[in-house]
Amino acid sequence: MLVQEVMTKNILKIDSNKTIYEACQEYSRNKVGSLIVMNKDMVVGIVTERDIIERVILNKKNPTKTKVMDIMSKDIKTIHALAPLEKAAKLMNEYQIKKLPVILNNEIVGIITETDLTETVEIFSDAIEELTQFYAASRENLDTMMNKWEDLIVELRNYRKIADFKNMDSLMNEIK
Repeated sequence: MLVQEVMTKNILKIDSNKTIYEACQEYSRNKVGSLIVMNKDMVVGIVTERDIIERVILNKKNPTKTKVMDIMSKDIKTIHALAPLEKAAKLMNEYQIKKLPVILNNEIVGIITETDLTETVEIFSDAIEELTQFYAASRENLDTMMNKWEDLIVELRNYRKIADFKNMDSLMNEIK
């Protein structure tokens, strides 16, 4: 499965000059956990709820005066939209990140999150469970069908023996 099949396509961006308070308003309005930080048309970072907690609240910075560019994560990791999902999971695990912007043709086209991966694993788990049950049921049906065929073949062989025996009886009668 490819990243583009699982990613969230509706990504939210924020200008790097906006304040943390404005970023929080975006979080609240859109129910997201991260914003892609832009400087004009260029991606310059990502700001997450965790960034705000650790770099603003715990450092007692004023959210109405602190700029997004001052606390954002600048060294963002990205993944190509056509990369396998396993690669995204590996990157997220390796760098201990929960959100990974998705790139296609040098543009951010989505974001894949830990939640996206978890939901995908759940879907695959359900599908595997259904396939396992289908296989078990098919196997039982196949065994039943094979047993019926075996019985039928035995009956046909017996019928042939009986037919041969009857033919023998009729032949013996004709001889007498």
